[in-house]
Amino acid sequence: MEFLSLRYVRADSIEKRDYQVNLAKQAIGENCIVVLPTGLGKTTVALQVIAEYMSRGRGGALFLAPTRVLVNQHYDFLRGAMTIQDIARVTGEDIVQKRAKLWNNSIVCATPEITRNDLERNIISPSQFSLVIFDEVHRAVGDYAYSRIAERFAPTDTRILGMTATLPSDREKATEIMVMLKVGSVAIRDEGSPDVAPYVQETRTEWVRVKLDEGMRIIQWNLRKALEQRCETLRRNGVGIPARPSLTDLLGSRQHVLKSNRRSATPLFTAIRIMYALSMLEVHGITTFLRFCERTRKKKGTGIAQLFEADQNFRRAMQLAVELQGKGTEHPKLDRLKKLLAGMPGKVLVFSSYRDSVDVIHDSLTEMGIPAGILIGKAGETGLKTGEQQEAVEKFRDGTYRVLVATRVGEEGLDISEVNHVIFYDNVPSSIRYVQRRGRTGRKDTGNLTVLMTEGTVDEAYYWIGKRKMASARGISRELSRSGAGGLDRYA
Repeated sequence: MEFLSLRYVRADSIEKRDYQVNLAKQAIGENCIVVLPTGLGKTTVALQVIAEYMSRGRGGALFLAPTRVLVNQHYDFLRGAMTIQDIARVTGEDIVQKRAKLWNNSIVCATPEITRNDLERNIISPSQFSLVIFDEVHRAVGDYAYSRIAERFAPTDTRILGMTATLPSDREKATEIMVMLKVGSVAIRDEGSPDVAPYVQETRTEWVRVKLDEGMRIIQWNLRKALEQRCETLRRNGVGIPARPSLTDLLGSRQHVLKSNRRSATPLFTAIRIMYALSMLEVHGITTFLRFCERTRKKKGTGIAQLFEADQNFRRAMQLAVELQGKGTEHPKLDRLKKLLAGMPGKVLVFSSYRDSVDVIHDSLTEMGIPAGILIGKAGETGLKTGEQQEAVEKFRDGTYRVLVATRVGEEGLDISEVNHVIFYDNVPSSIRYVQRRGRTGRKDTGNLTVLMTEGTVDEAYYWIGKRKMASARGISRELSRSGAGGLDRYA
């Protein structure tokens, strides 16, 4: 094995891979976005760029990542791989006086919110840095902190490097990121690239379809009936709602209703709540559905009282769900998941988008005697703090947990190596999240992906939407990589 030989990089510590070297060379020479699938070493590309700019001695390097866990991970990696001693991490956990000192280090790993705030407070200056790296750069759209940070560095000659597993599947969003960061090129590699292929392991995919049982189908029927009543009202009021509306259709009608059709506000917002409740039932099960309903009931909003007190179909759906819960019914997926895990060796990472669903899965696996942990975000009373998130990842890594059940926080960038199997408990209509989830397996050996989906529901539709968006995102990335710096004028 050949190792990187670079100033400030510890000897014999980092394997040399030609595709990483080539991507780093492009990033050193121009502002660019590196698109590289999860598990193929974007951080190692960043390391090489950092080493080069530190060798030039023109200013520090700022390495941004969207969560404290990722910041800590990058900090630990750089501390272990580099001979430079003054490497710091800056997060919202640090008080102002401490941050003011930490920003003076040669290399700083930081969260975007605190970086934006300290730039605006003039605690730090863009002139301090010759290099800024935006990890998970697909987030740099809209009002996200990355956008404000990029604005502050725009007038400078600071080198900008963005990194992501995939650009958005929406061309306008992909272009927005490039324009915002003043990036002239996209450096892309995927599993089919000749210089990447030797390092890629096969990932086998299995689709497991389940059907709702009779009791759940009756609940589903009642919810759909309640939904259709609202949609009929909206159509009578002149709101263009398709025969079988999606959540996107309903959400897309909000602006029109609020501006010029206020009498449709109550049926529209009630329909949106019913659509969410229906999704919870179809995709996640009885407990998640009931918990969602209870949280919704406590809110003060348009049509809530009418929905829970006067709508016979919705009330019947909740009553039946309570009865099924009392009998121990949850979701056919959960039964299938337990059977899969019983015959599945090695570590398994299970993704589910909602905390209630994570709790149900975790409790069920614990009852089976399977050592399982959870990985969720830090928000709310039930959230995991940064240290607790790191502890969960470490216990999974060292084998204390055989199964880790994770929400979205487990999708982005976390170094969860040697995962034999990834299971999608639910599906998401997002190319970025699909790629990130899938990339958690097949790193060092053949990977296995199992996709659970409920037939004839939004669950199945979301899976195929995610697949289509992934193909679209790959096509956009390749097109932008070919267009070079001149491509921005064409898309702006």
